[in-house]
Amino acid sequence: MQQFLAAQPSSNGSTAAAAAAAPPSSPSPLRSRPPRREQQQQQSIVKEATMADEHQELTKAFSGMGGLGVEETALVSALGRWRKQPEKRAQFRRGFPGFFAPAAAGAGAGAIERCSDDYVRHLKTEFARFKTLMVLWAMHPWERDARWAHRALHKKHHPVAVLVELACTRAADELLGARRAYHALYHRSLEEDVAYRVKDAAANRLLLGLVTAYRYEGPRVDEELAKEEAAALSGAGAKAAQSELVVRVLATRSKPQLRATFRLYRELHGKPLEEEFGGEAPCLREAVRCLESPARYFGEVIDGAFKEGADKQAKAALTRVVVSRSDADMEEIKEAYLKQHGDKLVDAVAKNTHGHYRDALLAMIGK
Repeated sequence: MQQFLAAQPSSNGSTAAAAAAAPPSSPSPLRSRPPRREQQQQQSIVKEATMADEHQELTKAFSGMGGLGVEETALVSALGRWRKQPEKRAQFRRGFPGFFAPAAAGAGAGAIERCSDDYVRHLKTEFARFKTLMVLWAMHPWERDARWAHRALHKKHHPVAVLVELACTRAADELLGARRAYHALYHRSLEEDVAYRVKDAAANRLLLGLVTAYRYEGPRVDEELAKEEAAALSGAGAKAAQSELVVRVLATRSKPQLRATFRLYRELHGKPLEEEFGGEAPCLREAVRCLESPARYFGEVIDGAFKEGADKQAKAALTRVVVSRSDADMEEIKEAYLKQHGDKLVDAVAKNTHGHYRDALLAMIGK
């Protein structure tokens, strides 16, 4: 109690002494505020930075920045943020090089930033990727394969190698089912279209053999036959596509039997069989790759979709592989991709694709 009383100022002490003992008062908040002009400059800088971030985000969402698909979520977000702000869209167009052409000189008040035709085609493709993927996912596998085969035979710039892929990586019953679906959809047989549409005689002969095959699916392997045929194939060379032996072996032997032949060929000659065929028989090389190791083949096809400069068909192959192999051998493909490229398939897909298309791919691939 005495200590408390001693701490109190005496009743007759001076006010000045008490004031002197008190800590200095903080400056007035009004005096600490920056001038209004400085505030406005700071707000302008923040606003410009925000606009730059929004433009960058929207540009990435539209263009894919080299990947596949578009960021639908970012686009929808921009619709809400830029509502009733046409000037923001005008700035976006002017700052989006390559997709919007600047207004022509002297165009006057009615000038516009014209949308590039290439840009329209690009967006049409990128927006369609998710829709195409989902439609293909919902289809019966036989119909799906029949449609891919028909497109390869009837559309320009669609690689005939797709036919090799379908014929060599499907089970016997799956290939037969695809041929039945082709007949039902197009009112003619797959082999009829192959015979008529594939103009190269050597490729025609091989493809006819592959698409009409009904291979033995069991595990039995004849090692002596494999040795005999491995030795016979060694002289095929650049004319292999014209060899009846080569076509007969690739189109009729079971896949386990062929893998034994390929293994023995490598042991005999120190190189894979596909190198025997040189550059004159691309269909033969594709067939050997598909028959020897489908998982490794599909891993290469997927990686090709991510390469710089990949064309439209190479990119479309990503959808084809993931949709068709999701319920078949996707685990083997993931293992093969990791060994080939040193990267997990899910990480590569996440890095190179966008939006709902990316999410759907990852769901089909699995962790």
